[in-house]
Amino acid sequence: MNGRAVAVRAGVRRGRIEFGHTMTNAGELMGWLWLPVVALIVMYAFGDGAIPGVDFPLGAQAVPGILAMNAVFTGLVGLAMTLTMDREDGTLLRAKATPNGVPAYVVGKVLGKAAMAVAVVLLVLVPAMLLFDGLRPGRVSTWVTLVWVLGLGLLAVLPIGAILGAVFGNTQSLGFVTLLLMALVAVSGVFYPITALPEWSQWVGQAFPLYWMGLGLRSALLPDAVAAAEIGGSWRHGETVLVLGVWAVVGFALASVVLRRMARRESGSSVAARREQVAQRFD
Repeated sequence: MNGRAVAVRAGVRRGRIEFGHTMTNAGELMGWLWLPVVALIVMYAFGDGAIPGVDFPLGAQAVPGILAMNAVFTGLVGLAMTLTMDREDGTLLRAKATPNGVPAYVVGKVLGKAAMAVAVVLLVLVPAMLLFDGLRPGRVSTWVTLVWVLGLGLLAVLPIGAILGAVFGNTQSLGFVTLLLMALVAVSGVFYPITALPEWSQWVGQAFPLYWMGLGLRSALLPDAVAAAEIGGSWRHGETVLVLGVWAVVGFALASVVLRRMARRESGSSVAARREQVAQRFD
């Protein structure tokens, strides 16, 4: 068995172990669930109104966007934070000292965060079906669309998380990334149809994966009539595949280069310098 196959097998095993640990750790699991739960409660409290031009509850219309938002946060921010923390405490350096350790480490982290993102979407979707009328999870086409939208969406955002985790030197700097993501939520039609937003913000939202993941999940979970509130009056599956696919291809190409450079630069002195910076923050 060649080194790449060994690394993949080790990575799959590592990802499975880390995913199992997170799912059985109540505190860590709630750390991923609190944001979508709060968003659902808010939309339940204020979602009695109808979508403009469509006789459909606004609260139910927001559910797919909330699911997409949480998948992006779990995959992108979660992976970036994990990589940054592991660089700070020397975990990545120890992986570097092991044959095929870095590829196995990356595979494990990516698979673990992807599985976590899917699990959180399902955990949030179940209570959402009880709270909001109009969702249609019982159709086969719904689950087929959910699978390909989530799969392609995660392929688009996970490389971004890996790049950010490799570029930023500490977890504090990732707070800026979180703020940018929250701003992106505001222009991506997560809580309100994007067609009601200014035209400039519609173009900004359509440039990033979050909008397209939300659109794809809306096409899976909402009646076809609700598409009238979307740009062009349709679900635009072709454009969804194209945009997410471009992000995935470009992201993986850049991530492979950035991660290799990051691994080469990891050393005992760099880890010691990061630990000293962390200690200074708490002095």
